Amino acid sequence: MPRSNDGGSWLSLDRELGRITRIEIAAAYTARPLVAFGLALAFLIFAAIEGMVFMGGTPGAMLILAAAVVSGYMALNIGANDAANNMGPAVGARAIGMASAIALAACAEAAGALLAGSEVISTVSVRIVEPGAFGEAGALMQAMLAALLGAALFVNMATFLGAPVSTTHSVIGGILGAGVVAAGFDAVNWAIVGRITLSWILSPLLGGVIAALLLALIRNRISTREDVLGAAVTWVPILVGLMGGAFATFLAIKGLGRLGSLGWPPALSLGLATGAAVWAVTVPAIRRQAAGRENRMRSVKALFSLPLVIAATLLSFAHGANDVANAVGPLTAIVAVSETGTVGDQLAIPTWTLIIGALGLATGLFLFGPRLIRRVGNQITKLNPIRSFCVALSAAVTVILASALGLPVSSTHVAVGAVFGIGFYREWLAVRPQGPTRMAREERQRRRLVRRSHFLTIVAAWVVTVPSAGLISALIFLVLR
Repeated sequence: MPRSNDGGSWLSLDRELGRITRIEIAAAYTARPLVAFGLALAFLIFAAIEGMVFMGGTPGAMLILAAAVVSGYMALNIGANDAANNMGPAVGARAIGMASAIALAACAEAAGALLAGSEVISTVSVRIVEPGAFGEAGALMQAMLAALLGAALFVNMATFLGAPVSTTHSVIGGILGAGVVAAGFDAVNWAIVGRITLSWILSPLLGGVIAALLLALIRNRISTREDVLGAAVTWVPILVGLMGGAFATFLAIKGLGRLGSLGWPPALSLGLATGAAVWAVTVPAIRRQAAGRENRMRSVKALFSLPLVIAATLLSFAHGANDVANAVGPLTAIVAVSETGTVGDQLAIPTWTLIIGALGLATGLFLFGPRLIRRVGNQITKLNPIRSFCVALSAAVTVILASALGLPVSSTHVAVGAVFGIGFYREWLAVRPQGPTRMAREERQRRRLVRRSHFLTIVAAWVVTVPSAGLISALIFLVLR
């Protein structure tokens, strides 16, 4: 056996080096959170520098600087929590890997925020709390800062606990809490708060019901047929065309603020035309893809994989366009008050704040998104490309219906509600009576397809979102005052 100079064997040296290598691997693993924290801190420093460059010479510059940092912090949390829901079902269905999903979603979120983020937003504070009730501009600016920081802290805690929550409702709760402390209960528009509360209940239920109906349609028209592949060749283009039309309508209504807004008739016409065009293109493509495949459900699932990834990407784009205002809306209000002394019903979003929001969404998703992606995609119920496609299509259709009803909905509530709807529908199929005798309780429990612990945790997080964010924001406002 070869010997080293000091008389030890090379084998012994290899063993020692192996121990060192394992220690290095362990150290690198434990250092990952520190790397993520360092990159997040670097982004917040970038947000502070950008605020200083663009608003350094204005009155209240230090408050604006602090708001820019908090806005960046909120954008990181939206990316880590809210944005992760769009790719979760696709990753859970194994239609796309985690790394590819994060890269694709981060690009789509940033592109949606920058290219189609609302150029003019309706100020949340105006609809919930009357600005004149604050008495002075400084109190309004501090309330907006407290609301933003309180909402960001709550979303951060929810992300740490693995609970997907609504960042929209977190911001609303923050403004409500700071507004009540600053201006009193009479300054709150409780009718608007009531409509928002109604949406908490309706949006996940609507998303779950639509997703379950879509899965039932696929089961009835494809899965239970003898020629499943032939049925899929007929129905998959129809469903993909429906997806294209729904997303075209969705983006026209919710996500094209900077490219021009469309009313309902033009948006629906655009959706119908897009759906027909997508169907016409998909028919020959699906036929080519199905040629030579076995007549099995595994082949059918493969036909849904690419449409699912496209749908998840479009959801991410629309989410970035629509929800970037949650991060930069209060910052925009603070900038407006600093420059004019007041805040109007409509505010133009400065481009520099949109950059903070867009980069924050992408960075938060990249650094902290995998945990929520796994929770939504793998840990609630078992998903495959067909079920996940139903979730994505349900999210688009639900938002369109809610917009028609004038209800403010959360994309998080809709997407997660759709996942629950898929799971409970499959569970109902598994436990429904097949004859005159009822299934034993123990057997019904054994066939549960939705994890009750995750269900209860997520629902509890939804219930406490507004009061918790409001309480945190109220305490922060008291400290600022």
